[in-house]
Amino acid sequence: MPENYLHAAIEIAQEAGKILVEELSRPLDIAYKGEEVDIVTQADKRSERLIVERLTKYFPEHAIAAEEGTGHESSSASEFRWHVDPLDGTTNFAHGYPCFCVSIALAQRDTLLAAAVCNPFYNELFTAARGEGATFNGKKIRVSKNATLSTSLLCTGFPVRNRKLSALTVYAAMAPPPWISPQLLQGVLTDSGNSAWRNGTSPQASCSSKKRAAKSPTLPGVPTNLATPSFLPLTG
Repeated sequence: MPENYLHAAIEIAQEAGKILVEELSRPLDIAYKGEEVDIVTQADKRSERLIVERLTKYFPEHAIAAEEGTGHESSSASEFRWHVDPLDGTTNFAHGYPCFCVSIALAQRDTLLAAAVCNPFYNELFTAARGEGATFNGKKIRVSKNATLSTSLLCTGFPVRNRKLSALTVYAAMAPPPWISPQLLQGVLTDSGNSAWRNGTSPQASCSSKKRAAKSPTLPGVPTNLATPSFLPLTG
């Protein structure tokens, strides 16, 4: 049994990450979740199964909100809820682009307590705990102090369920720099459903936390996608 919530998140995220690396070299088994580009793979399912089983073993009274629906959020009255994305960046994974991760976070009611993001391909581990800041592979990190976008690296992603929105709607939601036009966004949304604009919310936020990118504008995602990435920059 891990000594605290963060250690549990780290242990489980790294174990799930090993599954993703194993599956990366195997033939893909792809299914679609409603949208023609909203995919789920056997790697998502195996990773989530391990995470949910381990969290349930360690914290049987806690609720679990899992991306692929195998958690037990509604059946628990606990004020503690784990937010799990077993493979954040599934589209990247399916195309062999190694920008993907396991994302696990714990909230007590509406307050995030601990989070871990593991990119197993590059052996990168981002962690955060309330009151303790954020770390990258054990070293303290902070968000970039770069004050201007013109001297910064900008990365973004588009949730597949929003790809058919008008460019003006997306443009208003993202508030991008002026050199990104509504016309450019419309082309990306409608014609590039598998765009490698660093798809996956946690990889974007992790890059921001480690000063790789100064800003990661994106459209709102579901809670399992937002819990960990929103916590990392705030604690840095």
